[in-house]
Amino acid sequence: MRNITVYSGEIPQRLIPVKQTDYIIIGAGSAGCVLANRLSEDDAHSVLLLEAGGRDNNTFIHMPAGFAQLVPEANDHNYGFETEAEPNLNNRNLYWPRGRGWGGSSAINAMVYIRGNAWDYDHWSQLGNTSWSYESVLPYFKRAENFSGEGDQQYHGQAGPLHVKKSDRTDDILLDKFVEGGAQAGFPLTEDFNGRQQEGFSRYEHTIKGSKRNSAAGAYLHPVLDRPNLETQENVIVDRVIFEGKTAVGVEYLVAGEKRVARANKEVILSAGALNSPQILMRSGVGAPGDITPHGIAMVHDLPGVGQNLQDHLGVVSQFACTQPITLHRSAVWWRTALAGIKYLLWGTGDASYPPTAGGAFIKSHPDKALPDMQLHYVSAAMADTHGRSGITPEHGFSSIVYGCRPESRGYLTLKSADPADAPALHPNYLSAAQDIVDLRNGFRETRRVFMQKAFDDYRGRQLKPGPEVDIDDDAQLDEWIKATAETLYHPVGTCKMGSDAMSVTNEHGQVHGLEGLRVVDASLMPTLIGGNTNAPVIMMAEKISDHILGRGFLVAENPQ
Repeated sequence: MRNITVYSGEIPQRLIPVKQTDYIIIGAGSAGCVLANRLSEDDAHSVLLLEAGGRDNNTFIHMPAGFAQLVPEANDHNYGFETEAEPNLNNRNLYWPRGRGWGGSSAINAMVYIRGNAWDYDHWSQLGNTSWSYESVLPYFKRAENFSGEGDQQYHGQAGPLHVKKSDRTDDILLDKFVEGGAQAGFPLTEDFNGRQQEGFSRYEHTIKGSKRNSAAGAYLHPVLDRPNLETQENVIVDRVIFEGKTAVGVEYLVAGEKRVARANKEVILSAGALNSPQILMRSGVGAPGDITPHGIAMVHDLPGVGQNLQDHLGVVSQFACTQPITLHRSAVWWRTALAGIKYLLWGTGDASYPPTAGGAFIKSHPDKALPDMQLHYVSAAMADTHGRSGITPEHGFSSIVYGCRPESRGYLTLKSADPADAPALHPNYLSAAQDIVDLRNGFRETRRVFMQKAFDDYRGRQLKPGPEVDIDDDAQLDEWIKATAETLYHPVGTCKMGSDAMSVTNEHGQVHGLEGLRVVDASLMPTLIGGNTNAPVIMMAEKISDHILGRGFLVAENPQ
């Protein structure tokens, strides 16, 4: 049994060394890097940034195609979590890559820059988080962004730290055929997924600067490392938050097995992500007693929503062989892979200079839907598995991953043990809501309809996923195939949701209910999953909450016409 001491006075000297600072930020991911930058702008504030991983010094992090080397397996930059057995997915344990190190998941993702639909933020506002309407968040998306390329310019910023550009790839013939096929299938086209119209087919925007990934670390952390009031520590395992009564006063952490303590004069901020932030809260005695006391941890504060409300995007693949050698499989043989790497390192060009997911779509799974409820990711490759764990086959092909934007299913996470080195127990509970598989089934059929258009007639070979043995017009057969093959799209959120209901964990500014000096700022705050990738929204959220922490007024709301 391990007991937590709730200190009522000074932290005992036996726990030295003790570091004093104003703000302690736990996690140097998408939110933590933003906060470290903004809170240290005023040299009157001292900031300590603690990160479980190391610095972003791996070449593959900065190479746009390099994420294919970092995502497939657990490594120094990827936790490589696994869920518990999923009852609605044939009891499979799903692989969940999550970033570890400077930049967090923004250092290993596919760099797709998507904000979500305006409706998503208005919905947050309607749930009681009144400062999160689309009108209120748009100025923060713009403040963060340094946009280049074609797009809906009045919706973009040009002076922010985060470099974003529209895909300018010219050597992917099938990318344009995908957009053309969408139009032939009767779907709209859009100039900009992040502009006035999300619905439709288009090329993606990416967080790329020149020919390099622009992670949150590259955008926000590296430019300010010379500030004397900002200190970073890497390869740190945060055990718990230390409380005096109901006030967070510091954190206890391990460096190379040595226990250390940092004391916060102002706030402790959890930005460890939707999986690790609630885990740290539970280890600190904050959460539901049933999740905490069985592990020998003393209760500090009963907050039943911690770890609940877990949501994620679940996707399936439609895939065909390609009859012409024009796909990304051209780099699948070893010497071409090596050549692509050399070309990139010397000139910053070639296949390695682009993320493979260069285009996509937001569509309605059924005409009765009020707004786009499916996102499609197009890839000019036919991967043997969704995560690329089996590598790239030499056979040319093309694929589209489709997932429901706003699943109704809700899961949870909890502790496996009190050991800070243990991963959390993840129960996403996919497809527990009956409507989710109906929508995914319909979305898949719409995706397949795109691939059957005239645009692909000269390129479409045999059907690979699902194979010809699956009748996709038969609901039962298609549902079974979905259950057997569906995988995460890497967007877990919601486990410390903001709000005012009984299951909310924080208020709309990320301050933990019932406690002082403790805040959560990351994807776990989202009360509902947005329609799109989650990296851009997390950066926006950190930008906005940084103004609240510093006592600044929020940026003036904008409403482009």
